[in-house]
Amino acid sequence: MEKFTRLVSTCVKNGITDLHIRADRPVAVRRNGHLHFQRDIVFDAAELEALLRALATDRQRRTLTERWSLDFSSYLHDAQMRLNAFYSADGLGLAVRFLPAVIPDFEALNLHSSLRDLCSLPHGLILICGPTGNGKSTTIAAMIREINETRSCHIITLEDPIEYRFASGKALVDQRELGAHFLSFEQGLQDVLREDGDVIMVGELRDPETMRLTVNAAEAGHVVIATLHAGTPEEALLRLCNAYGEGSQEYARAQIASCLAAVVVQRMEVLARVGFRAPVLSVVRTSSSVKNVIRENRFNQLEGIQQAGRNEGMFTFERYREEFLDQKARLTPPTLAFRPSPDTPIPSRPMEAPQPAPTAPCPEPAQAAAHAGPETPVAQTRRPPRQAESGQGGPYRIDDDLPLEELVAQMRKSMS
Repeated sequence: MEKFTRLVSTCVKNGITDLHIRADRPVAVRRNGHLHFQRDIVFDAAELEALLRALATDRQRRTLTERWSLDFSSYLHDAQMRLNAFYSADGLGLAVRFLPAVIPDFEALNLHSSLRDLCSLPHGLILICGPTGNGKSTTIAAMIREINETRSCHIITLEDPIEYRFASGKALVDQRELGAHFLSFEQGLQDVLREDGDVIMVGELRDPETMRLTVNAAEAGHVVIATLHAGTPEEALLRLCNAYGEGSQEYARAQIASCLAAVVVQRMEVLARVGFRAPVLSVVRTSSSVKNVIRENRFNQLEGIQQAGRNEGMFTFERYREEFLDQKARLTPPTLAFRPSPDTPIPSRPMEAPQPAPTAPCPEPAQAAAHAGPETPVAQTRRPPRQAESGQGGPYRIDDDLPLEELVAQMRKSMS
């Protein structure tokens, strides 16, 4: 653990975004999108197993044993981390994503101020899309920070795992983690509708049922912020529609059009003039034109609407780069936005819901007889007859060992 702690501190100070550890292989780190091997740093299998025991809870280690992979979060004195443990041909592996100790605001993340407008919406579905590792979670964290600081509302997050920890500010914030606080996103979304939530964050839309329930929650009047793997706004909306199946496409398009607020697709690019990565966005905001395009299944016209929607806060990737990033006098490097803060304590591990104690199965009579001691006659393992109430008469006896014909006759006699 001490070796890992020193490595993490070095990564955080040098702007490393990802750390990859494999048993008996050199450690690899990612900086500015490029992977580099640190050939003088190697963890053997025993060290990696001991590290996992220190970082993960008993429940999480059981999940790793059952599923052969595990998503979880952990906190050290100067770093917050999202981790994935998994097995491969080389044995146990660990992928670490570093998160800022202090959640940056839109300015520090080099995001357009129009995203702040989304945080004041009273209802609607906001999709934050893009490939893995392109800052979707951090952008959503900045949005939750803005809402928490400016609105008196109830924020509920459903995450896998919890990445950024929030203390309630102007808003009341409840954070729930898959496996620790709810069993599935379907259950979590159903729970949220009964928990008086105003703003709901869904960590990732992975399966059709979760997608449909998320749209339902937005249609019911909540602000719902969710992530989805998609490379363009058109692809994101098509994926959402396909969750409804072939026979329900018209209904799906009508429902999505009625509750959609925005689709933001984000990807990180290295900007030559500054030498570090910054987010480049494609943004679709809801409008009558966008609603008509969705209802009438004309998704290929979305880009044209984006081009013409400058005054409505819409961007294509090209316009965002040319009209915002290239015109911005000063961009904040990630090493500053994600730097550790000694004045801000790293939160403790989130509390987990109590796990049910395992119960031993009741032995069958034959098994009980086989294990009966010499002082216990076999006849004592026979279950006693149960008492039940008939519809009209008094109680009749149900003996589990009576023949069926005798039992029926007894019931008829009792009811006569």
